[in-house]
Amino acid sequence: MAESPVYLVDAHSDPVVVRVEGRACFQNSASLKEFTSGLIKQGKTRFVFDLQHCASMDSTFLGVLAGSAMELRKATDNQGSFILARVGQRNLELLRNMGLHRIMTVDCGDFQMNFDKCNEVLAPEKLSELENARMVLSAHENLVSADEKNRTKFQDVLDFMKNRLQQG
Repeated sequence: MAESPVYLVDAHSDPVVVRVEGRACFQNSASLKEFTSGLIKQGKTRFVFDLQHCASMDSTFLGVLAGSAMELRKATDNQGSFILARVGQRNLELLRNMGLHRIMTVDCGDFQMNFDKCNEVLAPEKLSELENARMVLSAHENLVSADEKNRTKFQDVLDFMKNRLQQG
């Protein structure tokens, strides 16, 4: 497993593959958001995320995943595929608690795909404090869009980030 959290990608494969190594969190979610959004705009319609070595996921990362899955659905008129593969039990519980299993495919088995060609490191994107607040707010709004039950879970985060952005 990587010492620092990292996304290893293969943007040229079909499906596009992202291997998550380490902790997936708000500090490393901006680059993933830009990566998936850019590829969806280029017409990519199939994505597989390998979570076998994902140590943990925070709500911002989950919100970025939700936003990417919803963006793909909209761009492809629900014809694209967004798969989370080799999901461990703890991460599965998180995904289900957030209702994300309803907007993307979650595979807990031994997903039959070779992830060895994911060797390009997705460089972390440095955001200003305000850009980071916008991303965190957007991610949590995505979680509410994915499942309205998430509103009560994240109302404090939503209020805090909105307030932070109003202060400039």
